[in-house]
Parts: sequence; C-alpha cells; structure tokens
Amino acid sequence: MKESISKPIQRVDGPAKISGEARYIGDMHFENRLYAKTLRSTRAKARILSVKKPPLPRNYFIVGKDDVPGVNRMRTVVSDHPIFAEDTVEYIGQPILLVVGPEREKIYDIITKIKVEYEDLPALFTLEDAEKNSEVFTDYHYEKGEPQRAFGEAATIVEDEFRTGYQEHVYLEPQGMTAEFRDDTMFVYGSMQCPFYAEGALTEALGWPAERIRVIQTVTGGAFGGKEEFPSLTACQVAVAALKTGRPVTMIYDRDEDIICSTKRHPSIVRYKAALNRNQDIVALEIDVLLDAGAYNGLSPVVLQRSMFSATGVYNFPHLKVRGRNFMTNNVPSGAYRGFGAPQTIFGTEMMLHNIALKLGIDPLEYKMRHALKRGDPTCTGGKIRDIVKLPEIVKRVTQMSGYHDKRKNGQKYHGIGISLFLHGCGFTGNGEQTIGSKIILKKEGEKVILKVSSTEMGQGAETVLRKIVAYTVDIPFENVIYESVDTGKVPDSGPTVASRTTMIVGGLLQQAGLELKDRWHEADKIEVTRTYRHPDYIDWNNDTFQGDAYPTYSWGANVAEVEIDPVTYEIDVKKISAVYDVGLPIDETALRGQMQGGIVQGIGWATIEVMKTDEGRLIQKNLTDYKVPTSMDVPEVECDFINNPYEFGPFGAKCAGELPFVGSPPAVAAAVSNALGVPIRSIPITPEMLMEMDSDEN
Repeated sequence: MKESISKPIQRVDGPAKISGEARYIGDMHFENRLYAKTLRSTRAKARILSVKKPPLPRNYFIVGKDDVPGVNRMRTVVSDHPIFAEDTVEYIGQPILLVVGPEREKIYDIITKIKVEYEDLPALFTLEDAEKNSEVFTDYHYEKGEPQRAFGEAATIVEDEFRTGYQEHVYLEPQGMTAEFRDDTMFVYGSMQCPFYAEGALTEALGWPAERIRVIQTVTGGAFGGKEEFPSLTACQVAVAALKTGRPVTMIYDRDEDIICSTKRHPSIVRYKAALNRNQDIVALEIDVLLDAGAYNGLSPVVLQRSMFSATGVYNFPHLKVRGRNFMTNNVPSGAYRGFGAPQTIFGTEMMLHNIALKLGIDPLEYKMRHALKRGDPTCTGGKIRDIVKLPEIVKRVTQMSGYHDKRKNGQKYHGIGISLFLHGCGFTGNGEQTIGSKIILKKEGEKVILKVSSTEMGQGAETVLRKIVAYTVDIPFENVIYESVDTGKVPDSGPTVASRTTMIVGGLLQQAGLELKDRWHEADKIEVTRTYRHPDYIDWNNDTFQGDAYPTYSWGANVAEVEIDPVTYEIDVKKISAVYDVGLPIDETALRGQMQGGIVQGIGWATIEVMKTDEGRLIQKNLTDYKVPTSMDVPEVECDFINNPYEFGPFGAKCAGELPFVGSPPAVAAAVSNALGVPIRSIPITPEMLMEMDSDEN
C-alpha cells in the first residue's frame, strides 16, 4: 500500500457542507398519518378470557391477531413470538393489540378503557426454577479430547459458579417504525439494524412476496443489538395496521415502554468443573451454560452457540465438555446485545482462572498465560488457530502501559488492579456467513462510485469505513463514493449489521470489487461489479456436532482495570482502563478508538451499576430514574493501543472490532475489585451491598 489506510483521506474539493440535520423516524412527515399505541399484558402468564373494548370514535381502529393476513408470528431464528397475543400471554409487556388513530392523547385514553380479563396460570421467574422444572428451549453440547478420562486421572478437581444479570441497551433513540401501503406495495420505514430481517418477517406476516415489500432504514440513533430482531415485531404490527386502515401508521415508543418490552442481554449462570494435574495446570474442563431466554426462544439459540464457543476464552484446555441450555421463563424475552452471549462465559472463565490462581498463590496473569492459545493449537470445537497469536505482545504492552506488576504488589486495601485476556470470533458462527451469501454492488457512474450494501449506519462508523475502503481501493476521492440509502428495494442483501462482520466481511467484498472496478475504470462511464461472500477454503464446520472452525479468525485483547473502593459506602470508582487490541489492521483508527472506549464503558456499566431485577416477571428498574448507566462523570481514563496483525482475507488486513471491547472490561474490573478486597468475585453487577457483606464476612 502507498500509505496506511488508517490515515485520514484528504479532501480535494474543499470542506463539505455540514448542516447538523438528520431525519429520524420521528422527524418524517406522512400525509394523513395515524399513530399507534400498544395495549400490553399486565400478567406474566395468563389465559386471556375476554377483551372488552369501548366504542371507537370515527377514524380510530383496534388492530389485533385477527387482522394479520399471514402468519401471526415474528420470523426470526425460532419464530415463536406472536405478533399479537393469541389465547395466552407469557410475559408482562407482551403486545395484545394496537389502538390506532390521528390523535395520540385520544389513543392513550382509549387504551385505558380497554379491559382485559385474565385467568392467571403458574409461571416461572428464575433460571433455577426453570431448570428444576426442565423448561428448556434449547439444549446443546460438544466435547474435545477425553474429558472423562482426564477427570479420572486428575490430581485436583475445582468447581465454581458465576452469574451475570440483565442489561438494557439504552440506545439514544427508542424503537420507532412507520408503515405506508401505496402502489400495491408495503413501505416500512424505521430505526433498525437489519432491514432484510424485517422484510423476511413481513413476507410471512402479510403473506406477500418480497417484491411487494420495501423496508427502508431511517437514521438510527444507536442499537447495540437492540434493533436487530426486535424491529421485525414492530414492523409487522404497523404494517398490519396500515393495511387495515389504508393510511400510514407510525409507532414510536417512549423510553419507559421501550425498557419494559424490548429484549435484554441474557442473564446467565455458568458452572465450571476443572481438573488440575500435579503441576496445577488445568487439563480438563466441564462447563455448563444456562441462559434465561425469557418467554420466547427467538434469537436465543444462536446467542447460546456463541456463548458456548467463547466459553474457553483465549485458552487451550486439552479435554473439554461443554453443555449449553436456553431456559423458558415468564420474563421479558432476551435477545441480541453487543458480544452476543460471549461476555457471560468469558467473564466466568476469566474469573475461574483468577480464583484458582489466588488459591494456588500464583499471579493470575502468570497462571492464565500458562494456558494461552498459540498458533497451530486446536480451538475448543476442534478447529485450528491458523493466524499468529500476538497475545504475549499484547500482554507485554498492556502491563507496561498500566504498570500492572508494580501496582499489584502494593497490597493497599480498597485499591486494586486486575487483568483480563479475551478474544472474539469474527463474523457469524459456523456456516452462518456461507448460508447468508452476502452480496455487494459497486456501480461506477462517471467519476463517482455508488456503494450498494445493506450494512446500516447506527453511530458505529460503518458508512465512513466502507466508503474509505472503496475510495482507497479504486483510488478516487472519498467524496466520490456515494453510500446508497439502505432500502431493500435498492440494495442487495449483504447480511445484517451484527456480529462484528461489517468491516471484515462486507468491507472485504468491497475491496475485491473495487480492485476489479479500478482495472476496468476506463472501459465505460457506467460499470457494475458484484461480489458474493464465500468462506476461505480452509473452513470446515459441522453444525450438527459443533466440530470444526466456528469462526474464520479471531480478534484478541487485554484490559487492565484500576479501581478504588470507598471504605464506607463500598462504591466502586474505576480510575483507569488500559487496553491493547489485535483487530488485524485498523481502517479508521479515530473511529476505532471511539468504538473501543464506548465498549469499555458499556462493559464497566454492566459490571458495576447497571442493576436490573424482576419481581415475579415485572421489571423493578423500568425507567432511567431507577436503571443507572454510566454518565460522563463515570468514564475513567482510557488508554488504548493496537497491535497490527493483518488477516489475509480482511480488507487491508482488518478483522472484527465492534464487540471485542465489551467482553474485556467486566472481568478486568471484577479482578481489580477482587484484588482490592482480597475476596473472590462470582457475579456481576458488583453492588456496594454485595461488597459490604463480603468484606464483613472476611473480617
């Protein structure tokens, strides 16, 4: 390359006009528009005996299950969530029907006058109760080596258990969607990550071919996974309403409604049984992963798969037995969230190794590095680590940046330092990328190139990064690359904007197409180049046995957290995070640093202050008064660096990045708290009440 692609692209035609304007779904005007509000279940599990509706004024409508012309189920991995409740409700907040009309205040008034008569049914609210009653949605397992023999020969066996809680996405813009039926086509506009997911759901709900459906992403104010599958539900609801009323219908949640009914990060229990040899090394491991899927299975099976395939972290355990189960409870459904199941098991594995090391009187970092993966090692599913593993270089850099070794020796109570090592599998699990067959189009028109993909911009910088890849590859000014609006009627399906896949998978296809376009540049004024993704030839995966290469490559990282704990209130003050990452080669380092800082802070919130509990299925922290997230005052000093390690099949060597920073900070903070108080940490969020009780027990 002529220069690092991480360097800013120079503008050649003067500064662009910046207006500061963006049209979110709430800013869009639709002639004769109606508004919709959802009547939701107030019971965790009940039979609907009757729904008594008041007389409706002119131009007001009630829309429910009988108005769905196709299948009354939201299409996703497991299509079990009704678009509108049928005979029963399974969680508090489940949609029963919509009230639709021209005035919001009147809609709210009508909602209060609808009376639902229920017959309560026995419900389950905890993972323990669900396990006891065998309410299992999904049950997976895989093995490596000979775990039974290894446990029989073990010198020592250690068991431990770790727990994680809910997490709310708190994207800046709540869920919002509008549907408009015109020209024999259903147009759906909204804040979303995956327009083709919504299109697929609409084809089934309406019973129409995709050619009669257009899904258009509007400016999206954050998502973090919360706008992956959930918008498919709201898209179907407003589309059915628009079809019934013959007018455009808009539904935008307020914050409290968004929190009550939208999907959350899966709460988890992860159990470990480790076999140690005479040198105190772990030679075999049994892991049992329990996830609370909530009332419906939905996306949870693939969340569970990533959780299981990430369960050994950056370590090579010769013998392994892993089981994972999604459990049904009568809580709000869980779904996609940054990290997608990996944060739960990586937290558990990091803290398990940390706790064993402390029992043995060994520095946790030293103990972890004894088990670290190297190039040529088998993965947990029997694949192979083919790329250079620069974990030793990452660790050296992060310990120097943080002064880890010196600070750990200080031994000052209420001041602690901790380290985490972690990875993230790039792209979809197993055959996922091959199944999707992502397609991209580059279209030359004169001196400009139109970039056509379904990758959505939601604040993470996808539009900038993908345009940079094309501009640099074709060797044209950045301003000459036009990012086509994401509209299922205009762009090909290049896959959803999830799984840290956009830069590596979609960007890689754009680079390939850009090279061809550059070679053909002078053929004509109009040239179109397409590419469809195929895995590298070395990928071998069996989805029935979970054996082989779960991911084509991995990104790696290490975090060091420094904390101070108030000796009176036991509040945790995270003072600094030092972070080093291997994401191949950064495409836009400024944007990437923002991603890393944001992911770190989001992880700190999950580990410390983001408490979300339920009381018989009802969220206790159901608004932003009660559910605390980090503010600017809670952001620690973050020192971030990168180790270049180009991936052969990524654009300019880039690998995945977006989810990687989240998985590292929670176990680093937990290890630092453990170091500060001299107690093992087995659950997050780490509350002052929990620490106060643990410290008093120690004393």
